[in-house]
Amino acid sequence: MPGTSRRALFKAGLAGLATWPLSSRVAATTACAPAPPAHATGVEGQRKADLGNGTYLNPIVAGDRPDPTILRDGDDYYMTFSSFDAYPGLVIWHSTDLVAWTPLGPALRTQVGTVWAVDLCKHGGRYFIYLPALAKDQAWKIHAIWADDIRGPWSAPVDLHIDGCIDPGHAVGEDGRRYLFVNGIRKVRLTDDGLATDGALEHAYSPWRYPDDWITENFAPEGPKLTRRGDWFYLVTAVGGTAGPVTGHMVIAARSRSIHGPWEHCPHNPLVRTLSDAEPWWSRGHATLVEGPAGDSWMVYHGYENGYRTLGRQTLLEPIEWMDDGWFRARGGDLSAPLPAPRGGKAGIAGVALSDDFSSDRLGTQWAFHAPGPDEMRRVRYGTQSLRLAGAGRSPADGSPLTCIVGDRAYQAEVTLTLVDGGEGGLLLFYNPKAFVGLGFAADGLRVFQYAEEQTWAQQAMPTRRVRLRLTYDHHVVTWHHSHDDGRTWTRLDTRMEVSGLHHNVFGGFLSLRVALYSAGPGAVEFSDFRYRALAP
Repeated sequence: MPGTSRRALFKAGLAGLATWPLSSRVAATTACAPAPPAHATGVEGQRKADLGNGTYLNPIVAGDRPDPTILRDGDDYYMTFSSFDAYPGLVIWHSTDLVAWTPLGPALRTQVGTVWAVDLCKHGGRYFIYLPALAKDQAWKIHAIWADDIRGPWSAPVDLHIDGCIDPGHAVGEDGRRYLFVNGIRKVRLTDDGLATDGALEHAYSPWRYPDDWITENFAPEGPKLTRRGDWFYLVTAVGGTAGPVTGHMVIAARSRSIHGPWEHCPHNPLVRTLSDAEPWWSRGHATLVEGPAGDSWMVYHGYENGYRTLGRQTLLEPIEWMDDGWFRARGGDLSAPLPAPRGGKAGIAGVALSDDFSSDRLGTQWAFHAPGPDEMRRVRYGTQSLRLAGAGRSPADGSPLTCIVGDRAYQAEVTLTLVDGGEGGLLLFYNPKAFVGLGFAADGLRVFQYAEEQTWAQQAMPTRRVRLRLTYDHHVVTWHHSHDDGRTWTRLDTRMEVSGLHHNVFGGFLSLRVALYSAGPGAVEFSDFRYRALAP
């Protein structure tokens, strides 16, 4: 992930917590002036793209928002991303200017397996999401869900019986018929209602090949997205592999006057590619073209932030220009610098507060289960400003924690746990069951998890029913505190942890390191007063 790591210590970041109650702060004994922030800050100090002066700074959506698929619908824009093992999933985001994005809610509530790159489109007044999913012991299958209102309700998934394929891209041909393009690059015709196939899967395009001596992950033609402009169809494709070497992922294009080809390669390929690990954004690719509010053209894609693969692939916006030869080129240049914002849009609110008093259900918008079982939602019960979560498994490694995506390089999170009927619970930084760190409390004391293993030597007898936990994440260094008097005094865990290696290139899965709550054992845990605050850079 692009960006350089600036090592402002936690004490320097305490200035960003000045608005928190004194009981929620640790007193600083020294002060040092933090470097000016590179990003504008929005709710709770979280970084936002709009710099307030007619420019923006990538990412437009921070944190793990990979494989963006974007839809312009009149004056509104909608976007969603791969949700992988998170349920509820496929959160729909809304914008009116392409820069400020706000989540609306999840479109997918029925479990179909791990969900990769999807396609959001509108046809005949109805919204569709085409999604590939991998269920246990099955092949990849492409499903469709639909809604008459973008805010839902969305239908249950419909199996299109397109097996062994990923990365669907919807298009309407010059014949008015509907098609799905998939990795390969192959295509299949759909019925008019878009909910079944009407023909066989067939070869569509042999993608442009880069020189053999380029350093990539693998060829992997995927993510086909189609745009019609004038008499031409433009097919934008990702090749080179989505992770691995930072120079691998890239964006290429082809065009044809017919949805059926023949396709000609763009002479300017690749249109986007990271050339070295000195760049601010790594592994850039999986692009979709979109028209801006003023009629100009833009490209939305993802990339890893330099030095911050732990944040996952984040969503980037880059302007493009159309040339006299009918092709387009990316013209963002140095993506570590501000760019002129799209003109003509209506400014909106960016992001959403992550702090949660649990007075309303935010499952699917903020919180999501990681790889839940079919009855996982039965574990959840909302109370008066609390969320009760029944136990699952014996530890975070064999349960299904509630996770929350974050997009800041430094932040602090706190939550209060009340143990019920012998329950056990805690606060984590969670990548997957093989990669997490955190603190847990049971009725008989403290548990410490470091790199997915419990450190039994660190167990402490600390009988309690109620405890407040805090994690401080400062550019990969994690510090833990706990309080038994609702945050009036804090005890620091002696062990600090370094988590820069908890990312896809080590553990696979294409995920990110997320704040998480877990509940294990035979009882339950009531979580209350979750607070999040980004720290000064």
